[in-house]
Amino acid sequence: MNETDPTDFFYLREATVYRGAEPALHQMNLTLRTGQHTAILGPNGAGKSTLLKVLTRELRPRVTPEMRCEIFGKTLFNLWDLRKKIGVVSQDLQNDYRSLATGFEVVLSAYFGSVGLHSHHTVSVEQKQHAERIMAQMDIGNLAALPYLQLSTGQQRRLLLARALIHQPEVLVFDEPTSGLDMKSALLLVAHMRALAKTGVTLVLVTHHLNEIIPEISRVVLLNEGRVYADGSTAEVLTSDTLSDLYQMPLDIFQTNGFYQATPRNVV
Repeated sequence: MNETDPTDFFYLREATVYRGAEPALHQMNLTLRTGQHTAILGPNGAGKSTLLKVLTRELRPRVTPEMRCEIFGKTLFNLWDLRKKIGVVSQDLQNDYRSLATGFEVVLSAYFGSVGLHSHHTVSVEQKQHAERIMAQMDIGNLAALPYLQLSTGQQRRLLLARALIHQPEVLVFDEPTSGLDMKSALLLVAHMRALAKTGVTLVLVTHHLNEIIPEISRVVLLNEGRVYADGSTAEVLTSDTLSDLYQMPLDIFQTNGFYQATPRNVV
């Protein structure tokens, strides 16, 4: 019997994933649904990056009779088709993007799944116009002719977000989106996330920073040591007691204007 719902875009059951000799995910059960913005939170080594790589098919669970891994209802997926459905913005991609491309070429490279453009790539007029519209919507048209490697970290991150939007994905994954950004750049990116959350695209935020969890996110999944530690609404999961237990230190959790923050609890 198929247990998946038509709104499930990621369905994981009894999934164990190895990275080296040790499992990074242990018999994990998790379902992510379209239309439900979700944050995946946990300490370093909790399994967040591994889970993201399973979602993007960079890693696959160990095959067992009980294991099931479905993405958009399929167990087998053409990677090119998957890239059109799931956009990813990550610091890893930013670090790997060492191309001499201009800002415009960075955005256009999404059409080819490449790092920069190459001589064998042919860009149509329609593709150029679409890329220009996305850059204008994000107010980064001024970066089009500038060399990517000479831009600030915040400008590079916004270009990679525009790149991720080229295929108008159904799901947009942010992996530690404000890492390495100064306050202004981080707040600008958070504003873009909030605007996107209202357009119909489903957001998945992978983070260990509470302040990256925008008010539009309704569900939080806590990971610890390769297992789901807690799963529920933001109000149910982001509590002082739950996060103190997860991080093994006394914390007080506060909410201001829909955003959460943690402070160490003063213990006398």
